[in-house]
Amino acid sequence: MHRNPLRAAIMLAVASTPLLAFGSSHREAPFIIGSPKVDGTDLYMFRSYESGRDGYVTLIANYVPLQAAYGGPNYFPLESKALYEIHIDNNGDAREDITFQFRFDDNYKNLTVPAGGKDVPVPLINIGQIDPAAKNLNMVQTYSVTMVRSGRRGGSFHRIGNATSGGDVFTKPADNIGNKSIPDYAAYANNFIYETNIPNCASNGRVFVGQRKEGFVVNLGEIFDLVNTNPAGPRDGEANIIADDNITSIALEVPISCLTRDDEPIIGAWTTASVRQARLLNPVPSSPKRASIEGGAWTQVSRLGMPLVNEVVIGLPDKDRFNASNPRDDAQFLTYVTNPTLPVLLNVLFGNAALVPQSPRNDLVAAFLTGIPGLNQPANVRPAEMLRLNTSIAPTPAAAQKDLGVLAGDNAGFPNGRRPVDDVVDIELRVAEGVLCSSALKCGTQTSDPNKGTPYTDGARAAGAVASAAVVTGAVDPTDVYLDVFPYLATPVPGSPNTPMASTR
Repeated sequence: MHRNPLRAAIMLAVASTPLLAFGSSHREAPFIIGSPKVDGTDLYMFRSYESGRDGYVTLIANYVPLQAAYGGPNYFPLESKALYEIHIDNNGDAREDITFQFRFDDNYKNLTVPAGGKDVPVPLINIGQIDPAAKNLNMVQTYSVTMVRSGRRGGSFHRIGNATSGGDVFTKPADNIGNKSIPDYAAYANNFIYETNIPNCASNGRVFVGQRKEGFVVNLGEIFDLVNTNPAGPRDGEANIIADDNITSIALEVPISCLTRDDEPIIGAWTTASVRQARLLNPVPSSPKRASIEGGAWTQVSRLGMPLVNEVVIGLPDKDRFNASNPRDDAQFLTYVTNPTLPVLLNVLFGNAALVPQSPRNDLVAAFLTGIPGLNQPANVRPAEMLRLNTSIAPTPAAAQKDLGVLAGDNAGFPNGRRPVDDVVDIELRVAEGVLCSSALKCGTQTSDPNKGTPYTDGARAAGAVASAAVVTGAVDPTDVYLDVFPYLATPVPGSPNTPMASTR
């Protein structure tokens, strides 16, 4: 029996196509619910739009979801026994060609105070005001960054140097405990933005790992309550319920020339977190950093490329499988993607207000698996789920960015990469409902959008890409803005002083 190569390629593309969802990847799978330190929530990739930095790509991988700013006394360190990675595919074959690995180390000081004539260890993370010298900080996290060329486990490993302080060790700032502990958090955190020496790169890059204000904007609670809102209502009619949450960002800025290959300007990216295969609990730990002993091979437990995939797309029995999988093997999720459920569910809830586009969804294959022809599709692409960026497209200045990205004519935005301001919920909801259906990208036999461009929305949006260009209307939160400089996500919400919740939340 002779197989048709074109048909096989199409079937693989359909098999790999993610259905679009409503919430970013926060607590999206059974295993990861109990492991928030290795729960990847969002991935951003865009040409840097900070003035003078347009020759760089910024990558931001967020972990540890739904951080309440007041979450003491330990707050939100990353996992010292985990391996965090950002992978780059620069030839379209769905394999990593460059991987940036981050490893963390907990440095305990065991600070004491005199109590009744004895020096007794304190139970708090700090015993006084925190400055970059960290003399009052009880635990400091440091980290290393390694670049791996070719396969992430068997390629060539190169340690990235600290061009700011020397050596190859970097320090993570303390979380934003509150205004008494850290009076000017923005200034404090800026001390932990480092220049990096990247092997075989002509120019230095930059790195920052630390807490940021949650950049994702979503009407989270009502969406998961059977879409308890009007999906065709105003874009500013609902509150961003996570506006007062924080996140932990792993942010890396790399020269474009160090990421691309030959004449191919399009790169793909995804982030993963892995832990050791086995864990032995130590009932009498010899030190505070050895509550358990771990060994064996690295085992991947989290994966994120395009936003909104695993949370409500992959069926419950296979969510952990998806988190453990690689883009090259995405055909295994055929059942979930050849019969998309989101448009069906919306049709059940809202009737003819949300018609179901026909399958197979070639439009979704282009948008999420191969890249869109003429925009961000690599030559000789193998269909696989990842975030893709055409690095030859110039960045849009922050004040001019459109939060509907390519749908609004801003080709420097999602799904050509992803910037913080891009409203991926609204964009993906509209695409799921058929806005890209055309003669070139058919939905079954349909050559046009069955919903005729209905402006679907979850009702929540950001105020803007930068505070100077913010537009506050309806239920828009004025704090939902971003920086126009690295690391782009805003200063995290402080844990103190306490403030009343906004009336819209």
